[in-house]
Amino acid sequence: MSVLGSSSAPCRPITAVAWVSNSSGCPGHFTLISQTEDGASANFIRGFAIKSGYFLCYSKDLSAGMVVADVQVITDKETIPHGYCYIPEFLEQKASVGKKKRICVRLVPMGSVTTAVLDLKLTVKNKTMVQQYTCLGDMNGFVVWCLKGQFSTPVPQAKPRRVSLDMRSLSLEGAGPPQPLRPSNPSDVSSKVSFRRSKLDTNNLMEDVNDSGNHSNHSSIHSITGMDGVPFSLHPKFSSQSDTKVSASILSDIRIRSVQDIENEYNYTFAVEEQAARRLCPSVSS
Repeated sequence: MSVLGSSSAPCRPITAVAWVSNSSGCPGHFTLISQTEDGASANFIRGFAIKSGYFLCYSKDLSAGMVVADVQVITDKETIPHGYCYIPEFLEQKASVGKKKRICVRLVPMGSVTTAVLDLKLTVKNKTMVQQYTCLGDMNGFVVWCLKGQFSTPVPQAKPRRVSLDMRSLSLEGAGPPQPLRPSNPSDVSSKVSFRRSKLDTNNLMEDVNDSGNHSNHSSIHSITGMDGVPFSLHPKFSSQSDTKVSASILSDIRIRSVQDIENEYNYTFAVEEQAARRLCPSVSS
């Protein structure tokens, strides 16, 4: 009896086991066991001129969050153990699996166990055995072996996110040094702004007049004030004074008054109004 060792045991657990007619009908994410460890065909229906049969296949897709904790081969006279289920069949229309011996598995949530079935192998009966694997029993001239152990799940990789240029410009170190102010001419800016404002106000005025003529209500006319269309500009008297510097003597003559001084200057008792109110509303005598 020869011994076949396992050089590198898989770490990911088996999540599903099924029957399948051929490799073309094998479901997605499933691996077909097409040959035994002896090199023979793993078709469970053997003989001459056989066009169809059935094979074992397994999956290691962890998307469902379930793993195979145990596998058993039972006879048709045995009752299926509690918590176990028969493996599904993905067969052709005329193909069928023998019922004398059947394979059942126990599926559990991935986070509830630390050990599970890691691999399945087949050998020809009474010829070979697989080292470190557990013999589950014979079935249709084959011996089913399974390997149990601690499993590891792949660590999810974080998807790289694209950072926009605006986010890259943000910094937690604080704002940079203040930028120097650009020199400007106040007189030129004020004249340009006043010219643009008068032009915009004139256009708005013409639009309001046109709208009032086209519609029956004249609400837009009442919104026009006497200052619409009048350009804003300083009197030449004040513009010339704004360019000259104020002497220190003029500033020293300015007297800064306190709040008490202002109250004393503008104190008013309203006595005249009270007397007038008494004359206009005399008290009613009973």
